Amino acid sequence: MDGAFPGLGTLINMTTIVVGSLVGIAVGNRLHARTRGVVTDSLGLVTLLIAALSAVAVTDAAYVDALPTGAPVLVVLGSLLVGGITGSLLRLEERLAGLGGKVHTWTARRWSGADLAGRERFIEGWLSASLLFCIGPLAVLGSLSDGLGRGIEQLLLKSVLDGFAALAFASTFGVGVLMSALSVGVVQGALTVLGMLLGQFLPEPHIAALTATGGLLLVGIALRLLRVREDLPVAAMLPALVVAPLLTELVLRLS
Repeated sequence: MDGAFPGLGTLINMTTIVVGSLVGIAVGNRLHARTRGVVTDSLGLVTLLIAALSAVAVTDAAYVDALPTGAPVLVVLGSLLVGGITGSLLRLEERLAGLGGKVHTWTARRWSGADLAGRERFIEGWLSASLLFCIGPLAVLGSLSDGLGRGIEQLLLKSVLDGFAALAFASTFGVGVLMSALSVGVVQGALTVLGMLLGQFLPEPHIAALTATGGLLLVGIALRLLRVREDLPVAAMLPALVVAPLLTELVLRLS
């Protein structure tokens, strides 16, 4: 299915997140705390499944064949280490949390009657939902496909998944999940523009490295949702998504 214009897939994605969030906020008020906990746990398990499906890209034939033996896993490991150290030095976790706090303050002033359950709950909902919706393989591949004029089927699929995920998230975390639609618009919009300007700038092995690395970051989100490691600094590891294709290119040139 071709988009009527570049970015249509992202607009549809944002709309489903907004609708799902509004429904989740409305339903969340009527759910018992224990029931909301079950919803969050279920979402954590599904996130773990999506993470596993993404991380398995480390075994993609094009990726494995392009790199020396043993290098595919080492590239992902190196990407997480370099990206995590970079993000830690840049204090990305604290900066994103601070940004979430500012958005919360702005929202509280304008939506005085909205269901705002507190600063920490808002930040957790906005940050977790933004990371989940923005770093998956469908976000990258779907946005690039849209920008290249190859159709928006992948983003339509992602829109359906994100809509249901937003409903589940918002029933627990509230209005912070609604604001994650803006994060999706910025990230996927930028990737769509890159696809338009640069064409297919990432070969298949580079995409596989990015996808596998993103899958491990999703594991981190799942562990936080399941309350296994709530202090896991997933946001600080985001630079790994940039490092992964660069490190893949470096290994290809040296091998």
